[in-house]
Amino acid sequence: MNSDKRKIDTQKEIKPSLVSPFLAAILSAVIPGLGQALSRAVQRGLVLALGFFTSAGLLIWRFTQTARRDVGFVDIFKKAIRLEPILLVLLIATLILWIWIISDAYKQAKRPQGRAVGLFFILIMVFFGIGWQVGEVDAYKFFSELSQAKGMMSEVAWPWAKATTTPMEYHRPGFRIQVPCSGETLEDIDSSEGEPYILSTPDCGNLAEIDGTLGSELTLVGGNFTPGEEVTIVWNDPLKVEFNHRVEGKILRVIPDENGSFEVDITMPYRLVPPSAGEGTQIWEVFGKQIASIGKPVASEELKLAVEKIIETIFIGMMATAFGIVLALPFSFLAARNLMSGSWVTVAIYFLVRTFLNIVRSIEPLIWAIIFVLVVGLGPFAGILALSIHSIAALGKLYSESIESIDPGPIEAVQATGANWVQTIAFAVVPQIIPPFVSFTIYRWDINIRMSTIIGFVGGGGIGYLLSQWINKTDFEAAGIAVWFIAVTVAILDYVSAEIRKRFV
Repeated sequence: MNSDKRKIDTQKEIKPSLVSPFLAAILSAVIPGLGQALSRAVQRGLVLALGFFTSAGLLIWRFTQTARRDVGFVDIFKKAIRLEPILLVLLIATLILWIWIISDAYKQAKRPQGRAVGLFFILIMVFFGIGWQVGEVDAYKFFSELSQAKGMMSEVAWPWAKATTTPMEYHRPGFRIQVPCSGETLEDIDSSEGEPYILSTPDCGNLAEIDGTLGSELTLVGGNFTPGEEVTIVWNDPLKVEFNHRVEGKILRVIPDENGSFEVDITMPYRLVPPSAGEGTQIWEVFGKQIASIGKPVASEELKLAVEKIIETIFIGMMATAFGIVLALPFSFLAARNLMSGSWVTVAIYFLVRTFLNIVRSIEPLIWAIIFVLVVGLGPFAGILALSIHSIAALGKLYSESIESIDPGPIEAVQATGANWVQTIAFAVVPQIIPPFVSFTIYRWDINIRMSTIIGFVGGGGIGYLLSQWINKTDFEAAGIAVWFIAVTVAILDYVSAEIRKRFV
């Protein structure tokens, strides 16, 4: 008897198609998915129609974007295929999808079909192909040029040569040069004192000109330098701006002999000096720069900055999380449907709060950081404000959903005693929500720490600000130090959060 009943129920579930198989195929040829819908597979037809029209629309958009300067279907088609051959493959795949939908409509009207795995596979492949073309994915370029990034990646992966610096003292004797010559002698150097010195003959001259005219020839003589250690020839212009002397683009370096002496012929360099340097005779200086002594390695400036900014980053995330918790708690109770369904007033408050949280949460912290940088200026305060406002919305949503999923039994029991709304929350809701609240708070703290490194790129403070500067200057070793600090900090905080979660959740 039970088996007969199951047969009757099965027969009732299978309803005949509203159209013939041939008509269903024709209808799906005109409007893909319509044949399936009239064959009583409405959901199947809607999905196929949405998928086909979306993929076809995207394909048309890519054709017009690829050949945007051409007019006319034929010209657009030819140029787009020539520039992006993958579009022809996608067009063929879309046509196969269309034919398959027609065939599926015929079969569906004739006999209900199972899941259209093949259809959805083709649809996914079409979307993937369009994404490949939109994203301008070039696998060959990636692998062929990957070798060029090895040096940069190695600096980022192991940047510790930049983490220390060795203090150096220099011998830096100099000689003043008049430009142009005035006939006066500027200085008389005593070379018998044992200190390094440098002399120039003559002691005056003219600079090189932009039209190619060479500067005056000078003979530099140095003495009492450390033998065998290179000496770099350096200039100071009248504004005391230092620059290296170059010969054919290379920095001029000379090696003193066993007596610590050298002699080298040079021509005076070209240098555009602003009017603030003064008119008439100007005083230039030429130096011989040599390392005198090397001290013990000490922490580099980059390492000190990275330590300072990673601490700042941690506190940005911590402060943002703290502000987020304090302000998200009241919003979470007002955004919980089970607590705000008592009257039309509370329901209205519920919808207003949920709408506010959704709007705030939909704006990324990076956008908030840009807004607050304009309000309070560059620095960590802008980052704290950006992460705080996003944390309020995110935690408010998570907290409210936790409240909505609690067991209603304790609430009913407490309300049966005549407790008011505040007492109900204190004695029936709060004890149930502490574990999920702790879990969500720790999770948000982790997000804020990681996000605080990103908002630094737009001036929100923290180590991200340093990282963006070092990357812009192609100082990849310094950037590697920042990346290492970020990775280690996130790993440590993940361990700490796991231990906290273990105690409370």
